[in-house]
Amino acid sequence: PTHPLVRRSKKVISDYDYLFHTFPYTIWISGTNGKTTTTQMITHLLKDRGAVSGGNIGTPVADLDPRAPIWVLETSSFTLHYTQTAKPNLYILLPITPDHLSWHGDFKSYEAAKLKPIRALKEGEIAIVPREYRDIPTEGTVIGYRTPQDLAQYLEIEVERLSFQGPFLLDAVLAAAVQQILFFQVDYERLNSFQLDPHKQEEFFDSQGRLWVDDSKATNIDAALQAIRRYGERPLLLILGGDHKGVTLEPLIERLPPGTRVFAIGRATDHIVSLCRRHSVDVQESRTLRSAVQSMKRVHNRESVALLSPACASLDQFSSYRERGEQFKELVLRED
Repeated sequence: PTHPLVRRSKKVISDYDYLFHTFPYTIWISGTNGKTTTTQMITHLLKDRGAVSGGNIGTPVADLDPRAPIWVLETSSFTLHYTQTAKPNLYILLPITPDHLSWHGDFKSYEAAKLKPIRALKEGEIAIVPREYRDIPTEGTVIGYRTPQDLAQYLEIEVERLSFQGPFLLDAVLAAAVQQILFFQVDYERLNSFQLDPHKQEEFFDSQGRLWVDDSKATNIDAALQAIRRYGERPLLLILGGDHKGVTLEPLIERLPPGTRVFAIGRATDHIVSLCRRHSVDVQESRTLRSAVQSMKRVHNRESVALLSPACASLDQFSSYRERGEQFKELVLRED
């Protein structure tokens, strides 16, 4: 938004606004973490109904088939910031935690972008949102949730029949909720057949039987904490760093399990090292992913977990989180 062209423009709109007149029934998915997985799960469930997905992943809205009866759109805060007239028919909002603050300026502005679609809903349209946002004024119907379990209970979803755990359980319940709302059914078998993307808490073992976890897609604090909570009962070797997008990583550092050893990489290295020393966390100034993996190999054993969950974007040193994750696996499995 600070770009000179944007500042000089009289009216800036999103691609959603520009193409809104062509939209069929649309489901928008936003929030800080889990947008992609939830979008993919919903599309997987509704494929037989002709649903296609796009927006912030895969296909831009300009290239989506206008003849498809349902569009499932992963929707970023950047798009929402510039969206003035377009709105969803069904809005799915995952929890909001600080992210992209260097772009939005502060958390309040980031949060406001995510909440904008709720206010735009018309009668008969629905939003499923974290409970703290359920009282936002709107003409639509708002369903608030605190946990996947209470949302499942409210919508009569049999959560015990879902095979997903940890952060992916909420994604699965939200996908099931969409099918339940639209078609009064949940196809548990189809939903459980969904395959998670690589680089999201993806476990693999090296030739010595040691556990490594590629969680390169964890590009913010909340996503990294989800992985840390999953593995934190074992000795943890943790790679942190990249572009922290103007967000301090202190809330993560101060919540690390005792005995965690941090390997700091990328643009955030100095920031991470300073915070770790302030909070008496064992830290190594690795700078690069290669250096971090080499150091981890020397201390990793079958009792510990070596985790790449960087809590930062990848673009300071890589083309994408995918490239970062692939290089991580390649470095781990390489016989030095």
